[in-house]
Amino acid sequence: MDDVVLRGPLIADGTGAPAYQADVGIKDGRISSIGDGISATRSIDADGLVLAPGFIDMHSHSDLRVLAEPDHLAKVSQGVTTEVLGQDGLSYAPVNDEVLATLRGQLAGWNDDPPGFDWNWRSVGEYLDRLDRGIAVNAAYLVPQGTLRMLVVGWDDRTPTESEMDTMRSVLAQSLAEGAMGMSSGLTYTPGMYADTSELVQLCEVVGQHNGFYSPHHRSYGAGALEAYAEMVDVSKRSGCALHLAHATMNFPVNKGKAPELLALLDEAMAQGADISLDTYPYLPGATYLSALLPSWATEGGPDRALARLSDVDTRERIRREIEEIGSDGCHGVPVDWDSIEINGVRNERNAHLVGASVLQSAARLGRAPGDLYFDVLVDERMGTSCLMHVGHEENVQAIMKHPAHTGGSDGLLVGDRPHPRAWGTFPRYFARYVRELGVLSLEECVEHLTGRAAKRLRLTDRGLVREGYAADLVLFDPSTIADTATFDQPRQQAAGIPFVFCNGVTVIDDGTATGSLPGHSLRSRP
Repeated sequence: MDDVVLRGPLIADGTGAPAYQADVGIKDGRISSIGDGISATRSIDADGLVLAPGFIDMHSHSDLRVLAEPDHLAKVSQGVTTEVLGQDGLSYAPVNDEVLATLRGQLAGWNDDPPGFDWNWRSVGEYLDRLDRGIAVNAAYLVPQGTLRMLVVGWDDRTPTESEMDTMRSVLAQSLAEGAMGMSSGLTYTPGMYADTSELVQLCEVVGQHNGFYSPHHRSYGAGALEAYAEMVDVSKRSGCALHLAHATMNFPVNKGKAPELLALLDEAMAQGADISLDTYPYLPGATYLSALLPSWATEGGPDRALARLSDVDTRERIRREIEEIGSDGCHGVPVDWDSIEINGVRNERNAHLVGASVLQSAARLGRAPGDLYFDVLVDERMGTSCLMHVGHEENVQAIMKHPAHTGGSDGLLVGDRPHPRAWGTFPRYFARYVRELGVLSLEECVEHLTGRAAKRLRLTDRGLVREGYAADLVLFDPSTIADTATFDQPRQQAAGIPFVFCNGVTVIDDGTATGSLPGHSLRSRP
């Protein structure tokens, strides 16, 4: 007798094939049977619901929240059963004590710095062991190239010595052997952005040798975006490493309507044998930490030196001119439009009045120049502030999500006063807006993008499909009511129309209510 039987759902199995109706049995964490006549201890009436593999979040920033709040309602409530951590070249392993202390401050705008938190790991393997203590979803990890460079080279904008390069390659190889699935980069974030193409190729050679993939946040999503994508394709070709393009968007006014040019670039490379995939989120605004707009030279040497520069009148004016008039590399080569930059999370209560308004709006209300307000907030918050960037284009979003290499990623930050609603709404929004409302994807296509295709990139041979013997990572949803309810004003809202979610055969959402169960664990690379 099975543990649970799901009676009569319409099964979208993750392959893109037409959905079909059948009962599904779950036993000992696995899909034990698909068909009729299944007996089980518990029976769930799933008539009228769609059964899909659990959604795979290919770009997640839950590195700390999944440990600090392991029930992880933001993700399980939208049907996510696996997420990929260690994104954008910056995360918390591998580190030493000094690097960890720096990262805790630098990434507070992404992940907070929880008081009393137990930072009991330093290596990738130790971090994965920490996940295995019990979390609500499964999690994979990418070695963050910026953190790796910080650990070995420091914060200097220079080429690593031969010895340093050997050390980075060795630490990377060890981290991959301990279970990391690949490597990420954040090439608009310091210090990872100091790496040139040759350095990235040398690191990706190691990733390719371990059968992993490279997931870069490349050098520009604005001016020079196509050239930045082309560089990543070149890195993949030269290193022999598979490429997964993180939040593959074409943003800012200079790229309106240019998604077909990106897709043509990728199609040509794939026709020549390149192994390429990508992920996107179904929203127009992006999100990052506020200091990301600074030019790279202004943050060389680490946060303390950056804050000193921001406190110097002449240096501050040089930075302002580069951000507002020239377009800094941190702002993707585009002169900043302060009305498109919305502060959405602060650390100090005295700055709470800035949340929910653009820098331009707050500056006008306070009778100040927007650049001066921006600098003062960074100094007062010690750069631990997050923001939304209203720079996307709907036609680009739709064109890219239809591509056969596309997968889904929330890129969601779970902290801050008003985090981007994609942290709670990405996956149901695909079905509500782009399947049901607009018909951009069929239901079966959308499920494939968010499950089977992502599992293939991660080389998960027993997840991502509804198939006998596979792990019972499953989501039951109502195709007529599934919807994101999270908004920019109220971002922490549970999705509608998702009554049941199973992770490793255990209900984490049961009849619409979180159970608090922690059946998830790390998913490690295989030799």
